[in-house]
Amino acid sequence: MYFYYVIVRYLIISVNNMIQDLEVQQAISAEENRQQKWMELIASENYQSKQVLEVQWSVFANKYAEWFPWKRYYWWQENTDKIEQLAIDRAKNLFKSDHANVQALSWAAANLCFYTAVMEPGDTILWMDLSHGGHLTHWAPVTFFSKVFNFQSYKTNRDWSIDFEEMESLAKEYKPKVILAGFSAYPRELDYAKFAEIWKKVWAILYADLSHIWGFIAAWELKNPFDYGFHAMMTTTHKSLRWPRGALILSKWVVSNPLKKPEDTIENLPTKIDRAVFPGMQGGPHMNTIAWIAVALGEAQTLEFKNYAHQTLINAKTLAEEVLNYWYKLVTWWTDNHMIVMDFSGESFTWWDIEKVLDKVWISTSKSTIPDDPNPPFNPSGLRIWMQAMTTRGVKEDDTKHIAKFINEAIRSRDNEDELKLIRSQVEEFCARFSIPSV
Repeated sequence: MYFYYVIVRYLIISVNNMIQDLEVQQAISAEENRQQKWMELIASENYQSKQVLEVQWSVFANKYAEWFPWKRYYWWQENTDKIEQLAIDRAKNLFKSDHANVQALSWAAANLCFYTAVMEPGDTILWMDLSHGGHLTHWAPVTFFSKVFNFQSYKTNRDWSIDFEEMESLAKEYKPKVILAGFSAYPRELDYAKFAEIWKKVWAILYADLSHIWGFIAAWELKNPFDYGFHAMMTTTHKSLRWPRGALILSKWVVSNPLKKPEDTIENLPTKIDRAVFPGMQGGPHMNTIAWIAVALGEAQTLEFKNYAHQTLINAKTLAEEVLNYWYKLVTWWTDNHMIVMDFSGESFTWWDIEKVLDKVWISTSKSTIPDDPNPPFNPSGLRIWMQAMTTRGVKEDDTKHIAKFINEAIRSRDNEDELKLIRSQVEEFCARFSIPSV
């Protein structure tokens, strides 16, 4: 009797597991189908290669590896050490840094690790105002950062250039510990030399968070802040870089023993960063993610990646030109990188209205504030459009003109459901021509 009970119990558990697996598989299949049919134009998504995705399934997902290569708390780490050291060396070579920490889990976590590495509670950070293009993780009232550190923001001028006079005045007044260069919705390249000029007057730490544009710095399409005297930089790995979701913290100077607390000097910055990541803010690293990053860093040094980065910037400029031809306004009137920000201030509709319309025609975009936006953050006046994902799928200049045409027609036909259905079918047909690399 007990034997039959065990068999029935086993069958029930097996059936339940099959149902759970089926539900997950159905969701995966549905998402693959959606991604193929939709036009992806948001900031934080791109398409990883099959090679990178396959590493996710490796046995490194089983490993726990506290501390850093060759200095682990647990034994039998020779292979994890090789993988992480490979990622570190490739990152240093690609970005021209002296040290790289590859363990940070995400954008927000990496910024917090850096802040705690170099500052004490109450210290001041000078950063780009959120409505002028800055990022939430640099500072916002809803973040943990705002409870610990003092933030002072610089803004842009009327011509949308960075107001360096204001920045210098704020730096002299507040004596920041960190001057942060970085953005989430600023289509122009930063003048890193002017940041360095201001740093020399107050001797803060120069820190660049350029998570959105690192793919183009890696491909030498945009300037590298290290060439202008920056001390440290951070990037997430999944945007223009097309890597797994993680982060890199790069710095000048050579790391010492992370097991020993270093003296509080700028030369010990790499060691302070490592110690802030672990044990300061995180536990053991995700070794399968670090393995992906090592593979992706290798891909970023190929001609194919450099061609992708170059084409993305060409596509973004083509999109800007087309949108201007349709008589829309752009924040900064142009773009130096892979994004444009459309300005709908003064219109009878907002981003919220446009987002719903573009959603109906299967075009993914993201909202954006504009400088001194009169509308609240959850219903701002701007629309951000990014070209990295569709370029990965093979889009070129003529295709980008079609993308601009779809966006314009959807906005102009926003009250015509029949016309929107027709545009959606055209978007689906267009996207079918460009496969997703990892599917």
